[in-house]
Amino acid sequence: MIYDVPFRHQQALDPSALTTVTATLHAIEKAVEDCRNAGVSPESDPAVTLLTRHMATVSANRADEGVLRAACTRRVEELKRFPTLLALAIRGVEYDAAAKARFHEDGKRAMLLLASALGLATESYEVRAVTGTVDQSGYILLAAADLAVMLQIGARHEGREVSYRAVSGGLEQQNRFASIRDLLKPDRFADRLCRDLGLSRPGRPNDLPTQLAA
Repeated sequence: MIYDVPFRHQQALDPSALTTVTATLHAIEKAVEDCRNAGVSPESDPAVTLLTRHMATVSANRADEGVLRAACTRRVEELKRFPTLLALAIRGVEYDAAAKARFHEDGKRAMLLLASALGLATESYEVRAVTGTVDQSGYILLAAADLAVMLQIGARHEGREVSYRAVSGGLEQQNRFASIRDLLKPDRFADRLCRDLGLSRPGRPNDLPTQLAA
């Protein structure tokens, strides 16, 4: 049966209820579905066109095209380095044993790269994973004599997946936070850790820790 409904046209004329990208995208998808049901091309449907244009007005990111293209290019480069880890940080790994195992594997590797960038001797630190229960992502911890760095993922940690703190006289100092994207730039992040925590950075070894060879 071919039929049309007025709803998408009414919504396109007054999209004030569509205040987010997600809500607008859902409206566009429903409008396209209505077009198919009505035998109308969504490419030329005026309601679909208006709803599509409305998408630009609800986006919170008002940067110009050059800035947005540069951000996309940076994201592509990041994803080339640790695509799975970044993807898992966004989607979470709770109740997904395979994804959780991959998170812990890639997370440990990222911590080992950070330890190397910090110039830590292999015997002076430990990287360990705590898996937690099935409904948790768990965490990966880099622990050394004078600092601790922890990686956690999931919605509640978005943008603050990495916590780091100084350890002085066996006492842990206040946590600072960083994005997982910072962790995936180990040389730059090592500089930030040393600067924020007042640590010296020993000369970097020529080779990565032996654990990375596995």
